[in-house]
Amino acid sequence: MTFTKIILDNIRHSFTSPVVLSIVLLLTISCEDKLSQYPSDAFAQENFWKTESDALIALTGMYRGSIEFGTQVVPSDWWTYCGIVFLELATDNAYDRRGDNSTINRLTNGTLLPNNNVINGYWEGSYKRIAICNDFLENIGGVNMSTEKIQRMTAEARFLRATQYFYMSQFWGSVPLVTETLTPEEANNVMKEEKSVIVKFVMDELSAAVQDLPAYGELQSSEIGRASKQAALAFLGRMYLSEEMFTEASEVYKQIIDLGDNEIDPDYQSLFNPNGENSTENIFSSQFTPGQAPNALPQHSYPAIAGGWHFVNPLGSLTDAYGFDDGSPLSYEDPRFNYDNMGENRDPRFRYNFLWNNSTFGSNVYNCHPDAVSSVDQLTYSKQATRSGYGLRKFFDESFSGNLRNDYGGNIPIIRYAEVLLSYLEAELEAGNPITQELLDLTINAVRGRASVGLPPIEETNAEALRPILRNERRIELAFEGIRLWDIFRWEIGGEVLVGDFWGAPFPDSEKYATTSKKLDPAYRWYVTSKNFRPGVDDQWPVPETEVNINPNLGQ
Repeated sequence: MTFTKIILDNIRHSFTSPVVLSIVLLLTISCEDKLSQYPSDAFAQENFWKTESDALIALTGMYRGSIEFGTQVVPSDWWTYCGIVFLELATDNAYDRRGDNSTINRLTNGTLLPNNNVINGYWEGSYKRIAICNDFLENIGGVNMSTEKIQRMTAEARFLRATQYFYMSQFWGSVPLVTETLTPEEANNVMKEEKSVIVKFVMDELSAAVQDLPAYGELQSSEIGRASKQAALAFLGRMYLSEEMFTEASEVYKQIIDLGDNEIDPDYQSLFNPNGENSTENIFSSQFTPGQAPNALPQHSYPAIAGGWHFVNPLGSLTDAYGFDDGSPLSYEDPRFNYDNMGENRDPRFRYNFLWNNSTFGSNVYNCHPDAVSSVDQLTYSKQATRSGYGLRKFFDESFSGNLRNDYGGNIPIIRYAEVLLSYLEAELEAGNPITQELLDLTINAVRGRASVGLPPIEETNAEALRPILRNERRIELAFEGIRLWDIFRWEIGGEVLVGDFWGAPFPDSEKYATTSKKLDPAYRWYVTSKNFRPGVDDQWPVPETEVNINPNLGQ
């Protein structure tokens, strides 16, 4: 049982006050501006912050942040299933079934505006968690418990607050830096700090947190879900990568490797469902539990035949990035490619991550052929079904038979050891250090060579030739884990990969293709959408319009 689940159970059995219970389970901020104070009227402040139990309740609140459980279509937090998985819908990896006017699709198709409710959701969620962390840091010192526990919880608060500023620095750049509780008047007049100030703050806070956080291997089974040294180091590594401080990034990632607590799991598929979610490969994950704190991704992403809404539609630009099982790139002309079974002879991660026509999902056959008029999953532009000819398998236990909204408890990884290894190789490559076979075997070959994947090792040591191989490996290994858009932004490739027409699966035997696909393709791929990403505009989000209306300083 994880830390969050234990605390929730203890709260249920220890408290009868609806006021206390509501603050723990909801932990939202009900004030006009999301930068303002933690809600002092949510519980009797003078009676709180006394005991270790109080501290644990508040700690749970920080980890919960503004995560909303059950179904949601707009992210309330970076770490909801909506905030992680749906962010891929704004990339060249996937498409939101709701269409081009979906506000997630609008993030990168050239029509992003300050009134976009997706960026507003991330903004509000960030400052809600920041406010909770600030309140925690201002009060934890007065709690009657050991110095060691106070130091650890303080480090957790600094880690959680720093992660929010990491995300904001990457997607907005210049934002207000709020490190203490504000009055509404102060919040309504706060100024933005330069991105460089935010970046330095994140680096300093994460570096400090590492000192007092336990190593991953020191976490007890009841503490799964809490931050570790490795989690803080991994976020610090991300920040160094984004700032092109490659030597520093390499050193940080090597620290994680040398700690020796984490390893590549031989079973890739199990990492993303309840059967293997507590693998040592999953360094830090968003925690869900059936009934109490459910993960409703199945409702949003299951195929129609299994009762789902099919929001997540993998694009052919991603699925085609998974080559053959001998490591060679995909080609429709290759005799190994089977239109009737597109998972045959492929990188096994294609089969673990996707649904395709006539593949099985649990006890169901996924029939999305555009000619399958009687199928609820028929590929069209109108049914509540796929828009690309592909579906999502990743994250799901196919034996699950409960309510799709309330009964699934699978966690979603935020940091995996696979990312650490691939990022370490990237840092070494971009720092100009020699690429050796030993380094390749430690990193990319450990990831792609795990028992359940078994691809042949990479032997390319030329940096220029290795870079596209590494970037593709990162894309297909970490697909739908909320990382692709950040990679596109930091590599400055939006103008290459987010412009033009996007296609889905090929259906060369379709009789309806010529009259139903909105655009035609020589390879008979289904047309999905077109994007017109604006470099220098869409890679830095505008401050939400609602925030600027309250505080015009934020629009400057």
